[in-house]
Amino acid sequence: MAEEEVVTQPTEQTEQTENSKPDYVQDKFWNKDLNEINIEELSSSYNSLEKKLGARTEDLSKQIREDISNEVKANVPEKYELKMPEIPENVQMDINAEMPLLKWWEETAREKGLSQEEYNKGIEAFVNNEVSNLPDVDSEKELLGDNANARIEAADLWSKKNLTKESYEAIANFATTANGVKALEEIIKLNKDAPMPTVETAIEAAPSLDDLRSMMKDPRYWKDGDRDPAYIAKVGNLYEKYYGSQKAS
Repeated sequence: MAEEEVVTQPTEQTEQTENSKPDYVQDKFWNKDLNEINIEELSSSYNSLEKKLGARTEDLSKQIREDISNEVKANVPEKYELKMPEIPENVQMDINAEMPLLKWWEETAREKGLSQEEYNKGIEAFVNNEVSNLPDVDSEKELLGDNANARIEAADLWSKKNLTKESYEAIANFATTANGVKALEEIIKLNKDAPMPTVETAIEAAPSLDDLRSMMKDPRYWKDGDRDPAYIAKVGNLYEKYYGSQKAS
């Protein structure tokens, strides 16, 4: 009986040793000889796993960035269409894509990946800001009195007839205020007897039918004693230029 007990004891001790490994520890991380966790193996496995997860995270982040970039580019039209937003009826304003500020806006919109609709909102904000800085036409006309329209037209026509195209464009907005019209009227009086300009004026560069009709109302064209042959010839030449351009178009 004693011999049987001696044989049985090592077996029970072995089973007890093998069962001492916690269930949550994998066999590959268990050192059977020392009956403890293999820290070096566990640490190596963890570091390897961390690198793999980090690489996958970076790849995923890169893919997400690419997807977002492609989505943004898809919203950008090949060419932005410049549309003039609605403005008050009594306001005259022209915009074109070559204006420095609008060129900057188009470049910025493209860099930011803005859609046509978002681009339009920027143009609308620009136009509204410009309109808000313009003088109130009705208020300025009240300051000029009952014949405001006639005074404005006379000042504008004189500028077209006596200034070069470049000079006329430079003061185009000058006559939009009552003080501007009054200042031009003073200049007109000072130059009443001045000879006709020898350089090409704004009206000669691009005559309109309304301008020509206004020129015919000038006493130098129709009034006896004031008729000026040079002025009459000039009006005739401008009529020929106007109708010639109409046929060409």
